Amino acid sequence: MTSDIKDFVSYLRDVKKTSKNTEISYQRDLVQLSAFLKEKGITEVGKVTRTSLNSYILYLEKEGKASTTISRELASIKAFFSFMQKEGKIIRDPAELLRAPKIEKKAPVILSVNEVNALLEQPGLSSPKELRDKAMLELLYATGMRVSELINLKLTDLNMQIGYITCRDEHKERMVPFGKTAKQALASYLERGRRDLLKGQESEWLFTNCNGKAMSRQGFWKIIKYYGEKAGIQADITPHTLRHSFAAHLIRGGADIHAVQAMLGHSDSTTAQMYAAYSGGTVGEAYRAAISRK
Repeated sequence: MTSDIKDFVSYLRDVKKTSKNTEISYQRDLVQLSAFLKEKGITEVGKVTRTSLNSYILYLEKEGKASTTISRELASIKAFFSFMQKEGKIIRDPAELLRAPKIEKKAPVILSVNEVNALLEQPGLSSPKELRDKAMLELLYATGMRVSELINLKLTDLNMQIGYITCRDEHKERMVPFGKTAKQALASYLERGRRDLLKGQESEWLFTNCNGKAMSRQGFWKIIKYYGEKAGIQADITPHTLRHSFAAHLIRGGADIHAVQAMLGHSDSTTAQMYAAYSGGTVGEAYRAAISRK
């Protein structure tokens, strides 16, 4: 199956124009499946059956894999065998009727307004790193963008004059406004922090690490964990926490769900409605907090 997997990955890259991370994820999932099937004596794509694929799903469950992980692997498997059928390498798609395990949706971690303020106040303004961290946290909360969008921002995506940032994912881009607090943090970072981090190098990225290279997800995860602990926040903060809090606070403050949906970059309002259900608190508290950061 090795050559078939390579053909599929090439198709993702050249035809579907997927991101490098998506290619790596699909390839990893399919290589793991291939190794499992090989142990069962199945090395050709045409010999794979629905029963053998079900055996693999059961194996993942016995290994204690999370439902979300199994669902992702199943999506990779389905996409692969659908491609194999379209290419004429198999007659029937053995993955067509496979069903993903039911995923229990956990309530998102949503910080209170006071917790968000405490978190955003943690970075000082005395070093290039602190200026960068302050700008990243303020911008994340001001826009609700995904962490992947934040770390992939380029200088050309930032419009300081009108206060907009251009966010991109695999399929589309959107322009999201940010308020005066984020603008001030960005200005301080650009004027006094970024140049020192770059150490004379040139970079297209808006945010860089201390070596002047592009910021990584892991790097930002450490940043938000550090400041969360420093702020004394008990909740388990992840890079997505500020996105959740941004949406919940806006909706709690009376923002239109469809407007929040557009800012988040969602194709439907289901997730935004979920934030409305979990937002709680008082309208006045969130409204005053949102206005103060504009």
